[in-house]
Amino acid sequence: MGKKLYHGAAWYPELWEEDVLRQDIALMQQTGINVVRIGEFAWSNMEPQEGHIDLSFFVKVIGWLSEAGIDTVMCTPTPTPPIWFTHGHPERMYVNEQLQVMGHGSRQHACTNHPYFREKAAIITEHIAQAIGPLPGVIGWQLDNEFKAHVAECLCETCRSQWQQWLEERYGTIEQLNDAWGTQIWSEYYHSFDQVPQPGPAPFLHNSSLKTNYQLFSMEKIAQFADEQAAIIRNYSEAPITHNSSVAFHVDNERLFRNLDFASFDTYATFDNIPGYLINNDLWRNFKRGRDYWIMETSPSFAASLESYAKPHPNGYLKAEAVAAYALGAEGFCYWLWRQQRAGCEQPHGSVISAWGKPTVGYPNVLEVEQARQEIEATILSTRPVQAEVALTYSDRAKAFLKTEPHRKLSHRGLMTDFYGHLLNTGLHRDVVPEGAPLDGYKLLFTPFLPYVSSDYTERALQLVEAGGVWVIGPFTGGRTAEHTVHTDAALGVLERLAGVETVYTFPMEGSGSAGSAFGVNAPLSLWSSVFEPKEAAAVGVLAEGGLAPGLAFITEKQHGKGKIVMLGSLPAGEDGERLLNRLILRYADEAGVNVRSDVTKGTLVAPRRGVDHDVWVVVNMDGAGGSVTLPRGGFDPVTQEHVAPGKLELGRYAHKVIRFNH
Repeated sequence: MGKKLYHGAAWYPELWEEDVLRQDIALMQQTGINVVRIGEFAWSNMEPQEGHIDLSFFVKVIGWLSEAGIDTVMCTPTPTPPIWFTHGHPERMYVNEQLQVMGHGSRQHACTNHPYFREKAAIITEHIAQAIGPLPGVIGWQLDNEFKAHVAECLCETCRSQWQQWLEERYGTIEQLNDAWGTQIWSEYYHSFDQVPQPGPAPFLHNSSLKTNYQLFSMEKIAQFADEQAAIIRNYSEAPITHNSSVAFHVDNERLFRNLDFASFDTYATFDNIPGYLINNDLWRNFKRGRDYWIMETSPSFAASLESYAKPHPNGYLKAEAVAAYALGAEGFCYWLWRQQRAGCEQPHGSVISAWGKPTVGYPNVLEVEQARQEIEATILSTRPVQAEVALTYSDRAKAFLKTEPHRKLSHRGLMTDFYGHLLNTGLHRDVVPEGAPLDGYKLLFTPFLPYVSSDYTERALQLVEAGGVWVIGPFTGGRTAEHTVHTDAALGVLERLAGVETVYTFPMEGSGSAGSAFGVNAPLSLWSSVFEPKEAAAVGVLAEGGLAPGLAFITEKQHGKGKIVMLGSLPAGEDGERLLNRLILRYADEAGVNVRSDVTKGTLVAPRRGVDHDVWVVVNMDGAGGSVTLPRGGFDPVTQEHVAPGKLELGRYAHKVIRFNH
């Protein structure tokens, strides 16, 4: 990829006549679109009859784009196998949890583990890579589209066979599986691997070990499919490869991106869900550390389908989204989609241009994004995002545990986003890091909603603590083993010994009248919780009278090495709970010596970046209410070419400022 900030859109040239395509390219040039993504749903255009592959149309279109100065991200079309693949072949199709077999249409209707699908996917991928790889202007590849967005774990016969093989490789003997899963319960005991079922229809609930492991199996298999496609493309192209994923999909993103070249995501968070938008940027920046990520899809105005629509963005918000993304480490900011679709299930979806070729309600905002991109590009390209000193651990494997054991419909995504929102509102610069990420350079680590904590993760977290950092464990962390069973030595296993506590009870706090007091705030407590008796730790938060466990601790801290281990056993709720969490975060940020932070009002973002001889703050108002930030010293605005005084800097509605501080 060249050194530029990309401003792009998804485009479907196979759906339109040549005169429309020529019009589109001219309009893209006027709008400032410098990259398009094509091909992801075009398998039937490329291979209308089995074995008859013709890519000349796409070669021609990429040539037109290149002549116009517009680059291409080429996609593999595997989310939509053609009718010749599906018709009369139910054995090749995806089967859901109710054992319903999908028919042709929509997308993701095939089982991606079926050997015939893998064979045909490999053939079309190789043809595309051969024909498209050498073309000028092809700057990247996207595999498939939104793996496991509409479907979860497939329960077809192919998957059953592969699941049982996966279990045998994992456990070695059926006796070890029985022992790990505790299958003597409810007479679930198996005598051979081919007896182990998939988690299909059942009178009540499946064994937790079976349900969670089946999700992990499915996540590994879809990542292996991505690996296969990427390996084929690399034989013919040096352009970097990605996939457009999301925390909403049934994938392990850390595993998925392990063998890809850069990370990208799709987001349709509405304008009033700022944490839901920003958490993706802070997480995707860390899937391929040192490599810029892309926003591959976001709406220029609103998301919609035949059955739903979202609130449109207010004028000005799209520019704030884009500037925040570029500042936080995005190289590309792209829309779904360029020209509104005239047919299909997403006809109403927001676009840049209407089906009849006129600007949409989002178009003026796209022009604002392009103006901002041009203004900040030189500054962004000459700097890199600063690593935060505060890390929040994110795990899609934990998401699998919560899907198996959601209690009262707990959402891992919702829990993590809310917790992230508390961090965001303190003005601390933060990284959201995958479970397996290195923790070097962090001073304050939060590990919430991680039912199983591996020994590898524990070891890395302890190194952070021993060097003087603070590790905040919980809530809802550590109560399960790797096999999704309950510990038998202590409620939270080894964490209790490390934290110097004994968990006296674990129980759901909702409706129990339980409240707690810490940092001068009293707040109701929520979720399934752990309450402690300190052994070698100090009680920091204590349960109040009137609940089930008065006097026991729900927050403890213990010195370890040069740092501290903090246990947060319950989630404070409501406005008072928000104040309590805010005080907890800031207290331990101060104790850990966190310096990468700003005095900024809620709803406004500071993204710090660093160049060779200067630092940059990109400040963006995200909530449309305006805001302010206190500048620690005087700086220079490279956009206006004006000096900026230290002290309070005011920003208007959805406004942004770039401030350069020389070393």
